[in-house]
Amino acid sequence: MKVKAQERPPINVFNPKDYGAASQNWSISQSQNHHIYVANNKGLLEYNGAKWNLYESPNETIIRSVQVLDSLIYTGSYHEFGYWQRDNFGVLNYTSLSEKLKVEFLEDEEFWNIQAFGNSVIFQSLDRIHIYNKATEVYNIVSFDGDITNLFKEGSNFYFQSLNRGLFKIESGSAVLLSGDNLLKENRVINVYNHYGSLLVLTQDNGFFKLDNNQLMPWDIPANDVLTEVSVFSSIKLKDNKYILGTISDGVILLSQDGYITHKIDKSNGLSNNTVLSIYEDVNNNIWLGLDNGINCINLNSPYSVYFDKTGVIGSVYTSEVHRDMLYLGTNQGLFYKPLLGNSDFQFIKGTQGQVWFLGMINGTLFCGHDSGTFIINDTVATKISDVKGTWQIKPLPDNTSEMIQGNYDGLHVLQKNDGKWRLKHKIKNFNISSRYFEFVEDNELYVSHEYKGVFKLKLNDSLTEVFTVSLDTVLKKSMNSSLIRHNNNVLYSTREGVFKYNELAKTFESDSLLGELISDADFTSAKLVSDTKTNKLWSFSGKGVHYLTSSKLSGEQKIFTVPFPEDIRKDVSGYESVTHINNQKFLLGSTTGYVILDLNKITNKEPEINIDQITISSLEESSEERFIDTTKAPELENKENNIRFSYSISEFLKTQPPEYRYKLEGIYDNWSDWTTDGSVLFKNLPYGEYTFLVNGKVGNQNTLNNATYTFRIKRPWFLSNIFIAVYVVAFLLLSLFIHNLYKRYYRKQRERLMQRTTREFELKELENKQQLMRFRNDKLREDIENKNRELGVSTMNLIKKNEFLSSLKQELESIDDASKLNKVIRIIDKNLNNTDDWNLFQEAFNNADKDFLKKVKSMHPNLTSNDLRLCAYLRLNLSSKEIAPLLNISPRSVEVKRYRLRKKMELPHEASLSDYILEI
Repeated sequence: MKVKAQERPPINVFNPKDYGAASQNWSISQSQNHHIYVANNKGLLEYNGAKWNLYESPNETIIRSVQVLDSLIYTGSYHEFGYWQRDNFGVLNYTSLSEKLKVEFLEDEEFWNIQAFGNSVIFQSLDRIHIYNKATEVYNIVSFDGDITNLFKEGSNFYFQSLNRGLFKIESGSAVLLSGDNLLKENRVINVYNHYGSLLVLTQDNGFFKLDNNQLMPWDIPANDVLTEVSVFSSIKLKDNKYILGTISDGVILLSQDGYITHKIDKSNGLSNNTVLSIYEDVNNNIWLGLDNGINCINLNSPYSVYFDKTGVIGSVYTSEVHRDMLYLGTNQGLFYKPLLGNSDFQFIKGTQGQVWFLGMINGTLFCGHDSGTFIINDTVATKISDVKGTWQIKPLPDNTSEMIQGNYDGLHVLQKNDGKWRLKHKIKNFNISSRYFEFVEDNELYVSHEYKGVFKLKLNDSLTEVFTVSLDTVLKKSMNSSLIRHNNNVLYSTREGVFKYNELAKTFESDSLLGELISDADFTSAKLVSDTKTNKLWSFSGKGVHYLTSSKLSGEQKIFTVPFPEDIRKDVSGYESVTHINNQKFLLGSTTGYVILDLNKITNKEPEINIDQITISSLEESSEERFIDTTKAPELENKENNIRFSYSISEFLKTQPPEYRYKLEGIYDNWSDWTTDGSVLFKNLPYGEYTFLVNGKVGNQNTLNNATYTFRIKRPWFLSNIFIAVYVVAFLLLSLFIHNLYKRYYRKQRERLMQRTTREFELKELENKQQLMRFRNDKLREDIENKNRELGVSTMNLIKKNEFLSSLKQELESIDDASKLNKVIRIIDKNLNNTDDWNLFQEAFNNADKDFLKKVKSMHPNLTSNDLRLCAYLRLNLSSKEIAPLLNISPRSVEVKRYRLRKKMELPHEASLSDYILEI
């Protein structure tokens, strides 16, 4: 079984969807700022490393040719040629030279080539050659009686071919026949080159010819067999004097200066299309291909060369080894080999179908650990020495050259060499766990790592036949894609958490800070470490690159280097990453689709440059369109146009190292953003103020030489303009004055209200005081009245008691038989009973208690006698008839009669109560 083997440089592939134009691309050129320009069926394409821009053809025809001279981009199309120039807005504007020069075109005249010579620009159609002097603006035409298939520039000379006529040279503005050989008449010439003083002519179907002293002869080179079988459409000579040929259906062919094929690249191994319409070498030696369907960029000087297994026969490369100038690949399909040098095909080694886990040189012998067992590889022959399934790894025993230990799916086994042949000796008992990684730390002690179960420490007997003790290390955590290896006599265990080194004195693993930098947690893909004993490098892998630890030859200082090579491009076999030293500083890295050759000598540290290409602004309105602004000025933007987009780029075109950018907007976002591959950023709805936009970038590990900056200002909104601020100040002052007066009036009224309230409160207080005083007086009067009423009551009761006493005494006296002697006493008693002094005293007391009552009754009833008034007074005191009788010195019956008469005098109704009436007066 043979597999075609060719390592090719990385290729950037751009499809029509990527660049947003038609599929066919006819010509390519590059400007001083490293932008790439492509003549496309739909117009002029511009690529700055971050994005593509399309400028449609001025007359809606196919642009066939493009050439950048100084700051102008010249293009040619159907009945049109002119130039594009970038304005201060970062936009290309077209100027028609043919219109300016009033060129009269021939029928169907179309411009396929543009060349420069001094101050002159040469536009070539299939019929004529137009020459325009930029300095003098002189225009002339080189006419020719025949078709012009192509125009070639070699040094300071110009050549062209006319089919059926031969090869011509332009001298003094005229066409001079250089060779009329039939081969040049009948075969289309693709290009001409100077080769050691001779003119080298490349034809479409017959390869190279030398033209020396008008004699045409084939150029005898190893590539002739291939060149006669392909049809060449385009070609250029590279700066290192190599040749690159673009074919109609076979991709591109790279030739050395002496005609050896170094690369043949087509759709099967990387190109997006096999028809190459144009070729261009940029300033960084990248090869740009204008294809019939797409645009490709070959990174010819890349430190990476890729072998792509287009058929899938080889499969994923798990391991590799170089032995006796042969390259061996161990894959999931088996073991393959080819000579290390040259592009010979890979061949399969019989009997090795299945996964190859291990390839290693041990004491001059190449061992192969396989899914089906263990093999020794002798050139192209595999000899099985063990049938134990799944040999992960084989290691020599310390101080024992005749025995080795191998890790298998079911544990550990010992190999022994007898009579010069290796054979399986025995299995080590008491340990049946898969042993992909194992390392000795002492003669009979070793560690075995299992990514699902953890790290085991094993103690073996002296004869290595059985395991005495097994213990699980509690310090080391199990981890997917971990590894246990030996590097520089140090045993290392690596996980996502870092790298741990075995301390022989402490007999335990300890975290190592320097080695831990090999494992990147931010872009973690695998914790596997690979030790390369040939170059003393320790390799690790992450999402953004490959890292290696190496020691300085002079100081011995250890340092970690990062090779920018993203995982999505290198396509690692996760957990089975491998690195093999090839020669010099070249290393082979296995991948899921083949392998990659990394040449550390080709890694350069060129500082890229970043530029702000375009700036657009817009408003928040849905109908608002973005418009370009001058990138050379620091403008003052209208407040509504506060959406601003910056487009920037680094003109580097490496497949494995895409440019990355970060930015900040001082004045609102003062911290750097995260790294991104997007070449533009939009800031929305910015407030008014001063801003400075800064952007820098990096390509791989190399930061840009500069920071691109742009300062701008967003105006204040109209309602915050100076005029309106003055209006606001005046309005504020007026409003303040108005409010001041308003408050003055308010506080004046408030003060008046307070005064009124205070006055009222004073009046109320005074009234309350008067009322209080009146209450005091009334209380005093009430108290006096009560005292007088008590006195009156006491006096009345005394009178009643006295009269009752006198009456009773009188009655007793009257009952005595001898009344004559008692008359005198009875008269004295009657005198006391009818004593007016008592009445006067009572009357005075009564008037004090009930002022003017008697006067009021008298005024109401003037016909009342004094006795009637006395009865009224007693009734006023609410005395009963029985109580009144003694006071009047009459019987209670007589009192009732008096009451009756009093009612009559007062003319009271029959139902009215005399006592109630008297009390109500």
